[in-house]
Amino acid sequence: MSQSPTPSLSQHEWQAGIRIFDYRQAANPIRAGLTEPIAYRQWGPELHSAGPTSILPLDLSQELGCAGPATSPALAAHFLRLLAGEELKAAASATSSLFYVLRGAGQLQRPGAPDQPTLELTWGAGDLFVLPAGPDPLLQADKDSVLYWVHDGPLLSYLGVKPSQPRFRPSHYPSALLEAELQMLLDDPSAARSNRLSILLANEDLPASRTVSHSLWAMLGVVPPGAVQPPHRHQSVALDLIVDCDPGCYTLAGRELNDDGTIRDPHRIDWQAGGAFITPPGHWHAHVNESGRRARLLPIQDAGLHTYLRSLDIRFAGPTDL
Repeated sequence: MSQSPTPSLSQHEWQAGIRIFDYRQAANPIRAGLTEPIAYRQWGPELHSAGPTSILPLDLSQELGCAGPATSPALAAHFLRLLAGEELKAAASATSSLFYVLRGAGQLQRPGAPDQPTLELTWGAGDLFVLPAGPDPLLQADKDSVLYWVHDGPLLSYLGVKPSQPRFRPSHYPSALLEAELQMLLDDPSAARSNRLSILLANEDLPASRTVSHSLWAMLGVVPPGAVQPPHRHQSVALDLIVDCDPGCYTLAGRELNDDGTIRDPHRIDWQAGGAFITPPGHWHAHVNESGRRARLLPIQDAGLHTYLRSLDIRFAGPTDL
């Protein structure tokens, strides 16, 4: 039996959706009412301090005009709250999922796939682990736990694609290893000339980008008491987690610099331990610690993707070793 031919598009249908703009009207559509700019937003630790086992998305999809949950156009951040003895599945159509354990302890289990082994991991406070595309992982808590979870699902949703293969090996950065690496950095006298006192987490499968996944970038940094870290900026969105701090720590952010290298008309973001905030792309930002104790933060960015695209454009104000 012969099949009916597939109808082709008419000339009218080919042209039904086209639009043509004056360059001046469309060259930069990032403005209110069109492509909404990314705004400053902040979430406090009270979001995850009490309540049942649940996934708590930091969802700005309505403001961004995209499918949710989404915290930036490419990334979705969440807090995961697990009560002792309970479990939840971190389900997402994503190529990269990063988890940081703010408190608690438990296990991760992920079934195998045709091209991937079964994954089992015991995690504790201060650990960070990253999963490539694959089956959804199950998290089980031995004690009350809170994790910060960021994945690149919104990017895939925008592109209209689904992950088909892992692009890097699963990775686990134990708390003890991270602490040792941070201490080694702090003991290095030359680190005082750096724009940031931070370690960047990377995966051996990504030697060109030196990032934690092919889309994500992760930095564990410290701000010593009394420090004012000079401004820098980049074109990736930063989803910043404050791991630990006392009152008196904050970030100053803004679009322009003064002649002396300080930020003009800065927006102040006061830190809260266990809280999170957004640093918009292209905004200069400086971290300040006016408390008497060292503070710690974990920015997660879509800078793995930007590095591959050669569009990160990271810049620094003032002298630096970089």
